[in-house]
Amino acid sequence: MSAQQDYEDILYAEQDGAATITINRPAKYNAFRGKTCEELIHALGRAGWNKAIGVIVLTGAGTKAFCTGGDQSAHEGAYDGRGTIGLPMEELHATIRGVPVPVIAKVRGYAIGGGNVLATLCDLTIASETAIFGQVGPKMGSVDPGFGTAYLARIVGDKKAREIWYLCRRYSAKEALEMGLVNKVVPDDQLDAEVDAWCREIAEKSPTAIAIAKRSFNADTDSIAGIGGLGMQALKLYYDSEESKEGVRALSEKRKADFRRYVK
Repeated sequence: MSAQQDYEDILYAEQDGAATITINRPAKYNAFRGKTCEELIHALGRAGWNKAIGVIVLTGAGTKAFCTGGDQSAHEGAYDGRGTIGLPMEELHATIRGVPVPVIAKVRGYAIGGGNVLATLCDLTIASETAIFGQVGPKMGSVDPGFGTAYLARIVGDKKAREIWYLCRRYSAKEALEMGLVNKVVPDDQLDAEVDAWCREIAEKSPTAIAIAKRSFNADTDSIAGIGGLGMQALKLYYDSEESKEGVRALSEKRKADFRRYVK
């Protein structure tokens, strides 16, 4: 196993032709800030273009969460990093899709908000029975346009995607499996072994054939990146509004948000 690099928010390891990237912010339910996204982009590129690596596993530290999206403590009208909204989300999403090897989301606990988008965007998703999926954007004064919406509709169907976003409900791993959001659900104590088995199977296959297949799949939905770019510009304007800021204030004050009072 390779030595840990100088990362602050993630862990990186390589073993048997697989690279595992772990969001290591369990106290924040593995929510990402600007630094987290930068490190994820670097690690994905590092692994994805290493000819010794045949598959990447993306996961979260601990048992409570895979990832719960943007860290609200780093968000007050804009997040704390670069990019249109203070997070390089377009680049992170493009990197997951752009590396020529499959990326597997290994999900324990919550995959909520931007974390749900990451799990959706990965080539494959394998979940523990304890996993919980869902969106929170309209409850928090946010949204994840592009891959978070249009691509989700490709995965689970348009009606279900709209339900996920409009109602902000939570879905069990079993429900996620039934809607096509995940590939397989296993007991928590079998999750690591199951993901390892999938990694071994993929690593045995022709890497060039896999890369061509991945790019072929991506070609059909590459236009969604453009939708996302436009959406992020709109989102930046929205984050500057009192309506959006109400979501963060309500969270910090532990009360129900009242968005409609800001609608003119």
